[in-house]
Amino acid sequence: MLFSDLGPEASGPRPSDTAFPAGRPVPLPRPRTGAGRGGSLRREKRRPATVAQRIVPDDLQPDVLRLELVDLGDAFRAYQRRPEPDLAVLAGLHDRKARAFALWATVSEDASLREEAERAEAAARTTREMHTNRLGVPVEADGPVVERLLTRGQAAHARGVLEHIRTHAPLPGAQERLAVLMLTLRAARAGTGNVTGQDLAGWLQGDAERVLQGLVDVGWLRLPEDFTADDALTSRPEEPTQVTVPSLLPGEPRPFSFGKVTRARLSGWAQRVVGDRKLRKKKAGAATRLLAVYTAAHSRPDGRLGSAEDDGLDLDTVASFCALRPEDVAGHAGLLVTADWLVEAETAGGRLRGQLAERVLPLSGLLCSPCSPG
Repeated sequence: MLFSDLGPEASGPRPSDTAFPAGRPVPLPRPRTGAGRGGSLRREKRRPATVAQRIVPDDLQPDVLRLELVDLGDAFRAYQRRPEPDLAVLAGLHDRKARAFALWATVSEDASLREEAERAEAAARTTREMHTNRLGVPVEADGPVVERLLTRGQAAHARGVLEHIRTHAPLPGAQERLAVLMLTLRAARAGTGNVTGQDLAGWLQGDAERVLQGLVDVGWLRLPEDFTADDALTSRPEEPTQVTVPSLLPGEPRPFSFGKVTRARLSGWAQRVVGDRKLRKKKAGAATRLLAVYTAAHSRPDGRLGSAEDDGLDLDTVASFCALRPEDVAGHAGLLVTADWLVEAETAGGRLRGQLAERVLPLSGLLCSPCSPG
């Protein structure tokens, strides 16, 4: 029998006719010691396990540590493929990494692994703080965690917007001030924003055209060319009206420092408050809804109004924002109690004291002291 790599279709003399004379045994081909490019042996070669861009040695002891590091690397890569972040899960991964790398540093006597473990501990703490800021804290020590619409930093920005409107509103009425609040949040970043007739009617009810025209007349608001207030009231969601607030255009001094994500979050938060179903059912007017916005923004995680050392809110400041006389705030706070917005409210001693109802806690401003924008 002859052995050849050539097939029957090959031309020319066969190896048996030239290289191996008759009677001499034909040598068998040597077994291959390795596959060529793309060969099966290369495909079977196992990729080394890694975690945090470090290779996990195959002979690392104890074996339970090696298995934990391999699994941890897989867990971090799986987390990176998640469509949405989960800060609680991420904090847990950092905790595992800190423990595993601390043990790895001990058995290998590698100082850089110890430093990596310390960085993981810090990352776990930071991630948990972010998670707390995003979701708030339990209502009670053993109560459920309340999912908040705003982070602490975003809530601080919201209070900045409310103070700006309190001191810079162009017209004195409560409806005008409510319109200024909502339009400011739409245009806070670029000086322009989109609104629909449904937006305006929801904010201002039957007086929307008068209020909108008043803001145009004093120059605080600009409508598109050849547009009237009535045209804006008939605009539909598929063709909203782009309004301009000249004082918020990029060429002017910037009253706010937040980005577009925070702007959108603040606008959505205010819309949730102003459009609250129970407030609508009680036919709450503009001043009452402004008070709802102010109390939500100036409440602690447990819903109590004002920071711990303030004992409520200054009544004159509250009244100024809501376009009310201080003596009228109590009546509007009572309306919020009947709408299950506040659990209780009283205005003795020049302070507004009270607490948000449990259903309103997701809208709380997470007031703390000190608490800075972030």
